[in-house]
Amino acid sequence: MQDTNKQFEHVISICRDLFAKKSKDYGPSWRIMRPESITDQIFIKANRIRSLETKEKSMIDEGIRAEFIAIVNYGVIGLIQLEKGYADTADMSEEEVLKLYDKHITATKELMYAKNHDYDEAWRSMRISSYTDFILMKIYRAKQIEANKGKTLVSEGIDANYMDMINYALFALIKLEYGESDGK
Repeated sequence: MQDTNKQFEHVISICRDLFAKKSKDYGPSWRIMRPESITDQIFIKANRIRSLETKEKSMIDEGIRAEFIAIVNYGVIGLIQLEKGYADTADMSEEEVLKLYDKHITATKELMYAKNHDYDEAWRSMRISSYTDFILMKIYRAKQIEANKGKTLVSEGIDANYMDMINYALFALIKLEYGESDGK
């Protein structure tokens, strides 16, 4: 578990670093996005990953690693938007945005640690392509919950689905970063 914690912290730092740099470039322009649009943006990223996994050829010189990082960061944006609501302007300081990023990534990481304990690191035996499929499934679940105006009968909400998407993307990043077996 110790290696997992270090690996998890490492890939989170990669995602956060890019998020912070983009925040300097663009500010919190994403504050205008409604959660449904964020879900669709994550869908675009996950769908591209799946396309690259099946076609094995990219017309754009950017592989799946960048897309998994984007899924992590858009997932955190989704959690922030669910908490704060969307705005008509970029209404947060860089400091506030990074504080919220850290809050939500910490909650997501704690969920992963709890699940990882219970599942005995089963994710290490999975294929990266399975993470992609699970992320897509979570996206379709989130879209259904959004269509139901956030109401569920027995299921977790959109926030739990975003957290799972983030964690699956982080698992993929660990495997890509550390060259671990793809569970084949």
